Amino acid sequence: MPHEPAPRWHSCLAGLGGDHRVGRDAWTELETRYREPHRRYHDLDHATAVARDAEQLAADLPFHERAVVVLAAWAHDVVYDAVPGEDERRSAEWLRRWLTRAGVADAHIDRAEGLVLATAAHEAPEDDLAAAALLDADLAILGAPPAAYGAYVKKVREEYARYPDGAWATGRAAVLESLLARPALYLTESARSRWETAARRNLQAELTRCREVRGDHR
Repeated sequence: MPHEPAPRWHSCLAGLGGDHRVGRDAWTELETRYREPHRRYHDLDHATAVARDAEQLAADLPFHERAVVVLAAWAHDVVYDAVPGEDERRSAEWLRRWLTRAGVADAHIDRAEGLVLATAAHEAPEDDLAAAALLDADLAILGAPPAAYGAYVKKVREEYARYPDGAWATGRAAVLESLLARPALYLTESARSRWETAARRNLQAELTRCREVRGDHR
């Protein structure tokens, strides 16, 4: 399947019965939001990568489920002000509003909204393969080669530039420790086989750097 952003957005929306004219307007606004100047990592490239990886991980699901996953992936960071929880809620509202205008069935709208909201806590029911695909795709960057992972960390740090280094290191370390404490970072077997080992190595290396900034040499 093609993965060019706009055509894939439109084909998924059309597959769910959505009006293509409304879909074009939604995509225009989505692109505008992802180009906001305060974004460094959470931009259209990130959303497109998540949509691509999520669709691959959801390959065995029915078309409607895959289409909802793809739309949710592109919309999951459409509102981004570096306010965890609030960003996901507003992004879910954005997607609901546009899918409603496009005439998509309520069941698909509810599903898409729920998937975006799941990215807040990054938790999903064990049997929810669509949510697992989206959440794993959102964390794919953790398993990137070290240079790409380092570029990701730098960009995220720039998005939180309002915090001094010490506060950032403390908060970031807490996130890294929480991730490393999980029995598995990824929910799907495919994602675990692709990214788990590299992701744990990247996270541990970054945690060591954060502790050095704090003067904590554990």
